[in-house]
Amino acid sequence: MSNDAQRYASRGVSANKSDVHDAIRNLDKGLFPKAFCKILPDYIAGSKSYCNIMHADTAGTKTSLAYMYWRETGDLSVWKGIVQDAMVMNLDDMACVGCVDKFIVSSTVGRNKNYISGDVVKTIIHAAVEFCDTMRTYNIDIKLAGGETADVGDIVRTIDVGFTAFARLKRKKLIINNIKSGNVIVGFSSAGKSVYETETNSGIGCNGLTSARHDVLDKSYGGRYPESYDTKIPEEVVYAGSKYLTDNFTVLGETKPLGKWILSPTRTYLPLLQKILSEVDKKNISGIIHNTGGGQTKVLKYTEGVKIIKNNLLPIPPIFSLIQSQSQTDWREMFQVFNMGTRLEIYCNEKIAENLVDVARLLNIEAKLIGHVEKTNIERNILLIENPAGTFTY
Repeated sequence: MSNDAQRYASRGVSANKSDVHDAIRNLDKGLFPKAFCKILPDYIAGSKSYCNIMHADTAGTKTSLAYMYWRETGDLSVWKGIVQDAMVMNLDDMACVGCVDKFIVSSTVGRNKNYISGDVVKTIIHAAVEFCDTMRTYNIDIKLAGGETADVGDIVRTIDVGFTAFARLKRKKLIINNIKSGNVIVGFSSAGKSVYETETNSGIGCNGLTSARHDVLDKSYGGRYPESYDTKIPEEVVYAGSKYLTDNFTVLGETKPLGKWILSPTRTYLPLLQKILSEVDKKNISGIIHNTGGGQTKVLKYTEGVKIIKNNLLPIPPIFSLIQSQSQTDWREMFQVFNMGTRLEIYCNEKIAENLVDVARLLNIEAKLIGHVEKTNIERNILLIENPAGTFTY
């Protein structure tokens, strides 16, 4: 085990969640095992022309960071981003199989009432409505079905924010991963300010936040907010950085507190994917990958017997360079934990690649051809990343 992996494990987290994957290895994988999320028969109406898709996820430990920033500054707006994080982790995974409209969403929020006030809960509830309203302006219909907000201080240190999403989709609209030799890869940036975002995004998303929080922030936060972390973890890996949430930090020429940059809400690609799938023949798309857990190596879970070469990734946003410099994490590990600025990939026929880049440009999302797929003579998949930071094989 690498030193980086040991550090993650000592904090109670894992870059690859191997124990979780082992636990679910033999479970039913749905109608299409290579699909980006599980696809079920149409249990609602029994139609063979339709399928059901259901997905659940949370904002993870990013809520601990939001908690500290709110306590330090009184800024309730960071909780809006947490809601978007939790919703996007569901909706954008579903979009990767072609589901880009007509979602039903339910929330599950568990809080420790001793630390989380009613104002926070109110902000979270209203933020879900606000996100749905924004998506509706892009013809994406998301219905809120209520949910559960519980005071569970015995099991939650501060707050946990999660959502479950459901949709019923025509099977002919499905995108099932069939990534193959000859495909090119179009990558879409997680950073910047798209036309549907109100603030510039650092690109960090919602994965690797335990590392980002403890490796970047100063030791004093552990003393002030012991409820923000698991006090059973070794002291030497608790808030081991040198930065403060209110330190100024610059991304794409814009300066604001570092805490706000680390809390940038996970960008949704729903408006982008809806537009792409309405304008491009899906027969030319071999796969869509949302680089969440596993970072740039995520695609390896959805391929078979191919060599994926990423030799032209989008620029690494400053937030990831900061995390690497503070933690001294090996760059190879960085690409395995974080999206590194390229959080969405479409594997496709080369003839439509420029069309995809053009659609992204209309929404002010940076995109470009980042690599291609080749055959391999061995059974396992291979991923090669060539970047100014180094050359890495997975």
